[in-house]
Amino acid sequence: MEDCPAIAEVNVRAWQQAYAHILPAEVLAARTVAPTEAFWRRKLEEGVPPVLVARDPEVVGFVAFGSSRDPDAAPSCGEIWAIYVAPARWGKGVGRPLCLAALVELRTRGCNRVTLWVLAENHRALRFYRSLGFEVELDSEREVDVNGAPIREVRCSLPLA
Repeated sequence: MEDCPAIAEVNVRAWQQAYAHILPAEVLAARTVAPTEAFWRRKLEEGVPPVLVARDPEVVGFVAFGSSRDPDAAPSCGEIWAIYVAPARWGKGVGRPLCLAALVELRTRGCNRVTLWVLAENHRALRFYRSLGFEVELDSEREVDVNGAPIREVRCSLPLA
């Protein structure tokens, strides 16, 4: 629980930086640390989703994962729910080990496939996921509402052997 403030800080700063070219400025500004911290505090208390944290020595990133939340998903399908790294640490070897650790955990839990949703315009994230072997699923595009802004997402998947 002591990590909640740092998780929220990483989440908000990374979210704002990653989506600066995608979302309107007022939507970015509306995402603040206090409600984000309350959200992660609730999730950590519930234990769903599990969260892994990277430290150096402070929290520099985290990944949340679990069973797929998609209604059409098989019980053996896992999902990366969220992965965020402090912007100053992008490209410095934090995200890959976090994601790989989540994939190991999901495999241990019996998952044979993992999915995640990513904003279609988030080219940096798409390159990162592709480098891990994820592929965009054809015809998976959907529109979601992010604080009143309609945004396109695509689903990526990775078979786990």
